[in-house]
Amino acid sequence: MAAAAGVWQLVGAAAATLLAAVLVAVALGRQRQRRRGAPAQGVPAPEDGCAVADGQGSAAVDGPTDVIIVGAGVAGSALAYTLGKDGRRVHVIERDLTEPDRIVGELLQPGGYLKLMELGLQDCVDEIDAQRVLGYALFKDGKNTKLSYPLEKFHSDVAGRSFHNGRFIQRMREKAASLPNVQLEQGTVTSLLEENGTVKGVQYKIKSGEELKAYAPLTIVCDGCFSNLRRALCSPKVEVPSCFVGLVLENCQLPHANHGHVILANPSPILFYPISSTEVRCLVDVPGQKVPSIASGEMANYLKTVVAPQIPPEIYDSFIAAIDKGSIRTMPNRSMPAAPHPTPGALLMGDAFNMRHPLTGGGMTVALSDIVVLRNLLKPLRNLHDASALCKYLESFYTLRKPVASTINTLAGALYKVFSASPDKARDEMRQACFDYLSLGGVCSNGPIALLSGLNPRPLSLVAHFFAVAIFGVGRLMLPLPSPKRMWTGARLISGACGIIFPIIKAEGVRQMFFPATVPAYYRAPPEAEF
Repeated sequence: MAAAAGVWQLVGAAAATLLAAVLVAVALGRQRQRRRGAPAQGVPAPEDGCAVADGQGSAAVDGPTDVIIVGAGVAGSALAYTLGKDGRRVHVIERDLTEPDRIVGELLQPGGYLKLMELGLQDCVDEIDAQRVLGYALFKDGKNTKLSYPLEKFHSDVAGRSFHNGRFIQRMREKAASLPNVQLEQGTVTSLLEENGTVKGVQYKIKSGEELKAYAPLTIVCDGCFSNLRRALCSPKVEVPSCFVGLVLENCQLPHANHGHVILANPSPILFYPISSTEVRCLVDVPGQKVPSIASGEMANYLKTVVAPQIPPEIYDSFIAAIDKGSIRTMPNRSMPAAPHPTPGALLMGDAFNMRHPLTGGGMTVALSDIVVLRNLLKPLRNLHDASALCKYLESFYTLRKPVASTINTLAGALYKVFSASPDKARDEMRQACFDYLSLGGVCSNGPIALLSGLNPRPLSLVAHFFAVAIFGVGRLMLPLPSPKRMWTGARLISGACGIIFPIIKAEGVRQMFFPATVPAYYRAPPEAEF
């Protein structure tokens, strides 16, 4: 029987390899198509802007503002530096310029680090005690497997990074503010200023309570997951599948150094990863929108009785000590596909625009990738004052970002559902098949970890590996001999796999995700007067 099981595992792995190879080859063929097309209408010469009121933050910029950025988190700060470096006069308005203190946005995947390098921001992970992350360790029922990032073809500095979110953001804010044409101001944006359907700027309130207005030909909203401006620019369909309960373990050695740790626990995954040389972040996923009360002690009891028995024994004492210390925090996990309303004079980016479950740590990678796409689109433009022509041109942004963003988004949503425990036999088989498939190594682990890391965010590769896991699971069920019950479970496993991934792909947009070259906006060229 053991020999038969081994044969079936090899057959499953071979089938997965063949399926992935064929579909990835198709994906590569699609990627070779180049953007082309006729230029659009020209835009007029620059107009005078308006003076920007001084507030708390960096000094005001001389001359009219080119771009207003609402929010100075990861997306806003990186975008401000990127556009400022390209010569744009940028006015950033951030609600609170003190160092943020969050329990997410602490792990940057290698693909995100490559984008950080592309933007010239890689030094922002220096001097904040950031830790190199080289892969993941997966734990289930006392067994574990190590999944290393496929970094062999990259420079030795390329790896994931984990850190305190606030330290990282402050470094990026400082770098943006170091440019003479970038102004950071503390204030709360209360509304967008519109005229005949075109966004002209923003109204905001500074610390003194004074209401001010700022004007620019382009306003980019990056005010985060709790955005109060997104409704004017998109159709938000926010879901909250679960909440994270956050702890910090001190002076704790993880079983696998420089690796994130994912425990496939009941009812849902538990994450551990270093955020400094002496601290390890623990995130316990709690399904649903309600969590046990922290104040009453119900949360501490839940963590000690339900969660603690499922974590590796090497970190058990540190976990209990962190609970006893009492610094327990919670955060809702939000998911929202991008559904923009192209609006002249305005654009959405970051978590205000698109969110996915944070299980895979892909949010910053998507944001930085989006910034690279937007920078490349804006570079040929001397001015941004023809709002209608600019809006039409920037519709290409929504298409060009899709293959990368949708792959990371879909993987996050699908993995969360697969990694969560279920009383359903078919779902449980899919969960076990995923763990065993990744444990096979070779292409069965390198392919999925390359997707997760953002190093190879190809939609067809994602679909190939997802269904290879399902087929692998069905093959396991047929051992040692098929039976009607096993065949029924196998059929439900395939059906369940389809039920997991297809709704996510539909929400992301099948055409834009898999066939972006068929979307007219893909070929949109800059207005000819801008060259």
